[in-house]
Amino acid sequence: MDDRERTLRRAADLGIEFLAGLAERHVGARADGDAIAAALAGPLTEEGEDPAAVIEDMTRRLDPGLVASAGPRYFGFVIGGAVPAAVGADWLTAAWAQNANLHALSPAAAGVEQVAGTWMLDLLGLPATASAGLPTGAGLANAVGLAAGRHAVLAREGWDVEARGLYAAPEITVVIGEEAHATVLTALQYLGLGRERVVKVPADDQGRMQAGELAAQVASLAGPVIVVAQAGNVNTGGFDPMPAIADALAGHPNAWVHVDGAFGLWAAVSPRLAHLVGGVERADSWATDAHKWLNVGYDCGFVAVRDREAHRAAMAASAPYLMLTQTQRESSEYVLDSSRRARGFVLYATLRSLGRSGVRELVERCCDLARRMADQLAQEPRVEVLNEVVLNQVLVRFHPPDGDDADGYTREVIGRVQEDGTAWMGGTTWHGMAAMRISVSNWSTTEADADRSVEAILRVARDA
Repeated sequence: MDDRERTLRRAADLGIEFLAGLAERHVGARADGDAIAAALAGPLTEEGEDPAAVIEDMTRRLDPGLVASAGPRYFGFVIGGAVPAAVGADWLTAAWAQNANLHALSPAAAGVEQVAGTWMLDLLGLPATASAGLPTGAGLANAVGLAAGRHAVLAREGWDVEARGLYAAPEITVVIGEEAHATVLTALQYLGLGRERVVKVPADDQGRMQAGELAAQVASLAGPVIVVAQAGNVNTGGFDPMPAIADALAGHPNAWVHVDGAFGLWAAVSPRLAHLVGGVERADSWATDAHKWLNVGYDCGFVAVRDREAHRAAMAASAPYLMLTQTQRESSEYVLDSSRRARGFVLYATLRSLGRSGVRELVERCCDLARRMADQLAQEPRVEVLNEVVLNQVLVRFHPPDGDDADGYTREVIGRVQEDGTAWMGGTTWHGMAAMRISVSNWSTTEADADRSVEAILRVARDA
């Protein structure tokens, strides 16, 4: 057995061992970054070391800093795990080491992205003729969709933004809800459209854009307009009213609608949840994640654009050495990345292994578990559920026995739950109030996991 085979077999064994213990592992990290760095530190050797020994030792030293975010009782940040087919395909992706930038670099990567993209459009109820790309996540998917929108609205004004930039360009008005996700602002920053030049539309008590306010704003705008709608508020799970938004923009001569649906767009796969995303098909571009609810592991986002040529114009680069085919899929024309990992292999394997019913069951089960946890927590007299639980998000606030400083008490409960290790939930501030944020997104979470997590939360809250 040579070094490569010996090292890969040992790595596989260590990975399987980690996954086997994941369900009972202390969910949070047991060491901070400085402690891990200290454990790893030392001079780089001149001659190198045995690769299998490096893998073995690295695994041991890193273990205290690993978070069980792939496990069944991690409810922070809308993070999914990785279904078995995703893990297997990811290991093969590393072994194959394909560069997914160009068709010439890997026809396999180009072909699998084409098929996986078609399946994604179908599952999410988006136009079959839309173009699709696989960026690192929904954050950059937002940037790609908005870049396509920037191209399209300026091209209608006779301006080539890719060639001439934004200097002296017609001014674009960007309209967002006041509860828009931070990655939307970051995307606008990347694109030179500005974080603070946006028009913010008021939101209701669930973070949903108020369509009447949007219509009033749009009615006064004559130039190019880009509107960003949200499918799934990061705190409440609430959805902007897409039919009303689309209606408000229907008569505008030069508008583009982008949907940030990082996790909420997946409601489309469920007949009982699809009403939440009704009207999203009327938008011009869409962003979501596969590494959240689809559980493909990290990293894989998805962007779709109705106007394929606007998408390509905003992203494509050309040079004689690139060997662009003009007839085959050139994946670089749909994302910001150049050389990159072949994410399509894992996405394809995950979709094929789950099938339609598997994806639907995964989404519906997570929503049912979120409702189950919310109902149990709400039975406690000093626990308040702040949001309408319409999806997989639960916002919880804790009130101390003396009735004072609910913010401090809530933060203390969150910290103690994280230290306890049974489950992990993050904290947030919602409308000026500290809250625990529970995001149910993992394929392996069961009713027993949900109940065990609630028991741990209430036990810690009583002791705090």
